[in-house]
Amino acid sequence: MNPARAFNLPLASDLKRIAVNGLACSVALHKPHRLPTSHVDSRQQSESHRVRLANAVPLGRLKCSAMEHLPPIQFAPARGGRIAYQRFGEGTVPLVAIPPAAQNIEASWELPELRSMFTQLGSFCDYIHFDKRGTGASDTNQLVPGIDERVDDLRAVLDHAGLERAHLFAQSEGGPMTLLFAAAYPQRVLSVTLVGSGARTMPDGIDRDQQVALREIFADLWGTPDSMAVPVFVPSKLTDPDFVSWHQRYERVAASSAAIRDLMMQMMDWDVRDVLADIECPILVLHRTNDPAMPVELGEEVARLGKDTTFVQLPGDDHFCYVGEREWIDHLERFITGHVTPREPLQAQQAISITTLGRFAVTVDGNEVPTSAWGSRRARTLVKRLAAAKGWPVRREELADLLWPDQPDPAVWGARLSVQLSTVRRVLHGGIVADRQTISLDLQGVDVDLVRLLAAPSDADILEIYQGAFLPEEAAEEWRRAPYVEALTAARGAGHRLLTVALDAPDPERATQLANLLLSWDEFDEVAHDAAIAAADAAGDPAGAATARARREAAFS
Repeated sequence: MNPARAFNLPLASDLKRIAVNGLACSVALHKPHRLPTSHVDSRQQSESHRVRLANAVPLGRLKCSAMEHLPPIQFAPARGGRIAYQRFGEGTVPLVAIPPAAQNIEASWELPELRSMFTQLGSFCDYIHFDKRGTGASDTNQLVPGIDERVDDLRAVLDHAGLERAHLFAQSEGGPMTLLFAAAYPQRVLSVTLVGSGARTMPDGIDRDQQVALREIFADLWGTPDSMAVPVFVPSKLTDPDFVSWHQRYERVAASSAAIRDLMMQMMDWDVRDVLADIECPILVLHRTNDPAMPVELGEEVARLGKDTTFVQLPGDDHFCYVGEREWIDHLERFITGHVTPREPLQAQQAISITTLGRFAVTVDGNEVPTSAWGSRRARTLVKRLAAAKGWPVRREELADLLWPDQPDPAVWGARLSVQLSTVRRVLHGGIVADRQTISLDLQGVDVDLVRLLAAPSDADILEIYQGAFLPEEAAEEWRRAPYVEALTAARGAGHRLLTVALDAPDPERATQLANLLLSWDEFDEVAHDAAIAAADAAGDPAGAATARARREAAFS
């Protein structure tokens, strides 16, 4: 392993590239007036959510329809400050999530991917998550406590929530502390699940001095436009400027640069491998093969040294578990409940739908809105740009520049924008959230196929939703590029995975269909060309194989 990759933090030679890849973003950096909500399909959403209220009296439940109201922040008293936590969910099995390096449990609901993950987790358990002291919504009047103090902080949360025993779920650097707690308080732990974590955060063979220097740089850039967090922890999101912009602001509300520096220096010395043999409860280790921050070897190590361990290696290239495939949640649910809840097929719940894949259309109660109803091309363009933002707020200045590029006077374009916004609200029967600085789509009332595609639970659902390129008629627009690439990448990935399954089956007819579909999107897809030839050969169709070879030669000649 390269000794400059402890976290795997980038090499010094990478820093210039990362700064360039900071991706300047036109989306507002301020906190939205409302929290954008992802389209959560029925796999991830139930009719209501019951929120635990942890008071001194016996704990009751409050129903929250579709998480319209966030779970209340509660505070567990601890030595030196209060620990903020939320409690929600429909299940009876208690699951306590140990925080990663830095988060903010209140602001995290803004991100559609996190909101949908919380919804899915809450569908089968009584879920508690909290911010460690010195970070997020917890008291921040001191630096982050040491790992031994955090063991007692977890006990304080359990006590305040009235839980004698619970399943523990740790992500990232939360693993070592969770294992220490399980060893120290075995009577309070039903099981431990580690996701992208281990008994230590530093693999063998690391140059400590170089890591100290790199972590100083990481802390200095925390929360800035040049932050290294997204490139290091979730590289697949580098092409999504809305996510990058949001995450930089999220970093600022999750922890200070000083807190991050302190925490990262602490982590270099954490190694609790010696307690693994003392842990009596079952341990489930879930780890992505290409985790860029915590090498998969650290998860395998826990499975090898623990007593009652199960190791599951999952595909993926991101460290943050809320990004990418959610198969790990099924493993977690089966581990703590004994079964996996059947998921209903993906369905659109909204009566108002915006189609952006293959063409642009708006339907209301199944009826497509005619072009004449829009009044002007600008109203349609406004909706297209807001759909490209996937529910994130877009600054009014950017929208004005898009619609009236030659009009610099805010007094003029401001009034014009209000007129176009009125038309859009009439067509969408609302569907808009606007404040003085930004405008966004209300995803609680409007279904956008792009959002649904990116939240789809299976490859088959992705291919069903993807009907073509994102807004092909806007190919020249810069704002269209990121969602276009994101949608095509998701569809091609799903198509390639299903193609592999069909070839292995073998199912030549299905493989041919999938190969032709992929080639209709990209005539230079070598994987699809080779699959078309292999499928024809497997079907005993020499003429078809010859046609597929000729097509490949024509594409690359």
